[in-house]
Amino acid sequence: MEILKADLARFAAIPDYPFAENWIDIDLGSDNDGVSHSGRMHYLDEGPKDAPPVLLFHGEPSWSYLYRKMIPVLVQAGFRCLAPDLIGFGKSDKPDDIAFYTYDRHIAWLKQWRDAVVPQPAGLFCQDWGGLLGLRMVGEDPEAFSFVVASNTFLPEGGGKASPAFMAWREFAKSSPEFKIGNILQGASETELSAEEVAAYDAPFPDEPSKAGARAFPQLVPVEDDKPGVAQNKAAWNGLAGFDKPFLTIVGEDDKVLGAATATMAPRIAGAAGLPHSTLSTCGHFCQEDRPAELAAGVAATAKAAGFL
Repeated sequence: MEILKADLARFAAIPDYPFAENWIDIDLGSDNDGVSHSGRMHYLDEGPKDAPPVLLFHGEPSWSYLYRKMIPVLVQAGFRCLAPDLIGFGKSDKPDDIAFYTYDRHIAWLKQWRDAVVPQPAGLFCQDWGGLLGLRMVGEDPEAFSFVVASNTFLPEGGGKASPAFMAWREFAKSSPEFKIGNILQGASETELSAEEVAAYDAPFPDEPSKAGARAFPQLVPVEDDKPGVAQNKAAWNGLAGFDKPFLTIVGEDDKVLGAATATMAPRIAGAAGLPHSTLSTCGHFCQEDRPAELAAGVAATAKAAGFL
């Protein structure tokens, strides 16, 4: 297995991404041959270091570029914004073996980053796989989070329940001979992306080996009872259900993949009671592209409800 390094020259001219690079070394674990690997994770860290931190977790197959419209608004509102590129995505290193990516490894990699960079209590905004990772972390360690805003995501625990749109997406990610990341972002957004923005989403993925993590993610979603992660997510739901700090859901009306699943979470979570959960019109799966101002306002309002801002 090879650990691929991003060609940073491919990111030089992308629009509306003036953020400084930050890097951390991650222990990736051992491959099937027993060889240990390490890699670099890239992340954004914008706003005053002593401001209340909010974690911005992206999903599949995007990267921290997805938060370029929200970060300036959140910094202006008084936050420190931290947005990692998951291993296999963005500027972060990319193991080229699809089988090396597992749910538990993604959790372990993200926890290493969190423990090293922002161990103090923080708010969380999560979408897509950012929620499958972030919500698991909330359930496992509720005291590490001050509030949560979840959009177009869920924490699956088997049962075989998934939308037809998700199952079609899973098959496409597995078998499609062409896996054009920028086109995928455009297809699941209501906003018309410019050619330069589409190219920005393509920038981390110059060839098929670099897409191993993106190909892997849909197959790792534990919607079937025999999938790895079911037991861990069921256990995490115990902590998540009892999370009594503000927990807001915001759903994109046009998200056919995870929108309906997101709406089912609020009745199960203590801190979601009485909050203004909402559905945004003209908003697809990649809500950060379509309604960034409304999402940022939801984050700020939820933080204030928590006494965090």
